[in-house]
Amino acid sequence: MKRFWTEVAVTPERGVLLDGRPVRTPGRLPLALPTDALAALVADEWRAVEGAIDPRAMPMTGLANAAIERVAADRASFAGALARYAESDLLCYRAESPPELVARQADAWDPPLAWTRARYDVGFVVATGIVHQPQPPATLARIGEAVAAFDPFALAALSPITTLTGSIVLALAIVEGALSPDEVWRAATVDEAWQAERWGEDAQAAALLAARRREFDAAVRFLGAC
Repeated sequence: MKRFWTEVAVTPERGVLLDGRPVRTPGRLPLALPTDALAALVADEWRAVEGAIDPRAMPMTGLANAAIERVAADRASFAGALARYAESDLLCYRAESPPELVARQADAWDPPLAWTRARYDVGFVVATGIVHQPQPPATLARIGEAVAAFDPFALAALSPITTLTGSIVLALAIVEGALSPDEVWRAATVDEAWQAERWGEDAQAAALLAARRREFDAAVRFLGAC
C-alpha cells in the first residue's frame, strides 16, 4: 500500500490520525499509545513514509501493534514465556577455552549477574559448555515475578531485547538503568567480537549483526518512551 495521506496528527487520547482518520492495528483495534513520547515516535514514522509503506522501516508501529494485539490479549502468558529465558540465560554458559575468551566473558558477564543477585536477591548457576544447567526454582520464580510486573508495551519491547541478546538479565539491566544499551550490546556480542578479532570479519556475519543491532536499538527507543 502506498502513502495516501497528507497530514499526521496525535489525538488527546494518544491515537494517531492520518488526514483525520484513526490508525488501527492489523486486527482493526485502535492504535492508542500509553505516553505522549511513544505516540510522537509512532506518528513520526507515519510522517516519514514516502511512497510504499514498508513495515520494516516502522519498528515503533510494529511494536505498538504487538503490544495491543498480542501481549495485552494474554499478558501473563507472554511474560511467562519471556521470563523462561532465565532457565538458559546467555550469561550462565561460559566457554571452556581459550583463556582469552574465558576472561572476556567473565569481565562482561559477571557484573550483570552480580547486579541481578543484589537487585532481586537471586543466584544463577554458571556452567561451562552448552549442556543445560538447571537454575534454582527460587531464582526462576523471582525473575518471573519481575517480568510479570511490566505492562504490555514494556513487555513488547523487552521481547526483542531479550531474544536478540539471549539474556533476560541484560534486558532487566536496561530497564533498571543498571547498564547502558551500548554496555548491554557489548556484553551480548562478546563471542562475535572475539571471533571477528581472531578470524577476521565476515561480511555476511557483520551485516546480520548490524541488522540485529538496529532491531535492538529500536526496541530500546520504544522501551524508553513507554
